[in-house]
Amino acid sequence: MKTTHFLSVTILLLFMVGNASSQKIESKNSTSHFEAITISTSPDLNALTSLWVSEYSRSFPERKIRIENENGLKISDNLHFVSNKSLNKQAKESDWKMVVGRDVTIPVINLRNPFLKELKSSGISQQKLAQVFNFSEKQNWGILLGDNQKLPVHLYVIDDESIKESVSAFLQITKMPLASVKLGTKAEVISAVQKDPLAIGFCKIENVIGTDNRALLENIGLMPIDNNNNGTLDYMENIYSDINTFIRGVWIGKYPKPLYSNIYAVSGVPPSTEEDLAFLSWVITDGQQYLNTNGYCELAASESQSQYDRLNTSVVSIAPVKETSNSRVIVLILAVLIVVGFVVSVIVRRYRKQSVVAPEFNLQSAGFNENGLSVPNGMYFDKSHTWAFMEKDGTISVGIDDFLQHITGPITRVEMKNPGEKIKKGDLLFSIIQSGKQLSMYSPVSGTIKKQNEILSTNASILNTSPYSNGWVYSLDPVNWFGENQLLSRADKHKRWLSTEFSRVKDFFAAALKPGSLEYTHVILQDGGVLKEGILADFGPEVWEDFQTNFLDNYK
Repeated sequence: MKTTHFLSVTILLLFMVGNASSQKIESKNSTSHFEAITISTSPDLNALTSLWVSEYSRSFPERKIRIENENGLKISDNLHFVSNKSLNKQAKESDWKMVVGRDVTIPVINLRNPFLKELKSSGISQQKLAQVFNFSEKQNWGILLGDNQKLPVHLYVIDDESIKESVSAFLQITKMPLASVKLGTKAEVISAVQKDPLAIGFCKIENVIGTDNRALLENIGLMPIDNNNNGTLDYMENIYSDINTFIRGVWIGKYPKPLYSNIYAVSGVPPSTEEDLAFLSWVITDGQQYLNTNGYCELAASESQSQYDRLNTSVVSIAPVKETSNSRVIVLILAVLIVVGFVVSVIVRRYRKQSVVAPEFNLQSAGFNENGLSVPNGMYFDKSHTWAFMEKDGTISVGIDDFLQHITGPITRVEMKNPGEKIKKGDLLFSIIQSGKQLSMYSPVSGTIKKQNEILSTNASILNTSPYSNGWVYSLDPVNWFGENQLLSRADKHKRWLSTEFSRVKDFFAAALKPGSLEYTHVILQDGGVLKEGILADFGPEVWEDFQTNFLDNYK
């Protein structure tokens, strides 16, 4: 009965939308397809905004954009491009905002630096760098490295107000100490660092990136920063190996906040017109290449995709069509497809109710802590958060543990290997996927895949509801079961170990994200150490990648 009502309402809505869209399209087709839009910009972003508009108009000459430069910027329902400074002064909490670029200041060093190995291992803390800036008698590498080195440190800063402001804010000094720092043009500072093995220079990230291959300029390296001042560049701080890793690290908050600021697109209301959405989509894709012309930093690839998805899923835009009758035909076809889809889904659900056994273990979703986890006796557990169980016929069933499915939230797909493939302990066994984000799982034992759990190909969520019974992934013919199970844990030991995993996962999110930020509020640390159910589900692929590398892969 509910299904019938739902179908009726859905079809009715589709025809209403079809009629409304037809009327809207008819009125739009009587004039130009794209209407002119107005964009406002803060003075510091005038050059960048003008370049964006110029290049966009060159590619799409039929689309007209007008720029308004406003000194006293007031956020209206038009699009505005603003820097952090203007945003904090003018924007309200309720205004729509989207990051479209960054202004990043970075310390760089010479790759012939005699202490390069130590720098990559320990990094340089803000406190030690401030000492070198403030006191000319302490300008030696021993202060920075915490040893007795007497070689001098040569400090260079590009004579640019935004760079000097960022460096002063980072070092917590009121003004640049000219007695101990050499100011110069971009070309002078970059050249000095390239020639001087003992130099540290502050510049924009785009100043040291080559235009051809987006790699660092010759003989230039990024100076690692020890954020927590513990004398070691921890794995969550190590974002300095290459440009892409660094840019992604800035995005997810691993870089000191005083050294970067965001560039925003802002509006009093979410953009909804086809013209606004088309221009914004271009800015965060093709338009990114023009940021470096003005000394700004592009978004990370994952962030750009995330912002694009946000634009194209938050607002439903109706593409224009020439004939109103065409839209009605399309809507009718969609209605038929929906009816067919519901019929098929009803049949599939009935089949699943008959074929899928109820879960053996009740998962406690209210309160994700040690007491809310299932850890069945008789199973063997690996530190990769997989389990193994010997069946009566001598085969080994394997799957993921309850802890991991609580962390990931709803699993939408499982990528599995084929029967007959040979697997060694620690090899990639399968991948669990949630809306395009994935984690790789490693085999707890060695063997040959005998059978896949075919139900997972159509109902991957069984891994969440029944990880130890219906949610098994493979049946394996073991190679060395009695030898390898000695390296696994039984239920009691696994329970004790999971208590340390709770601490470790909290540390992961505390290090990966910015405490006090909107993202960080997703990590719920209430009395008793309760974590939010499906905590990873709210984050993008970049955090999943970090979780894979720095949490799951740590035990490989």
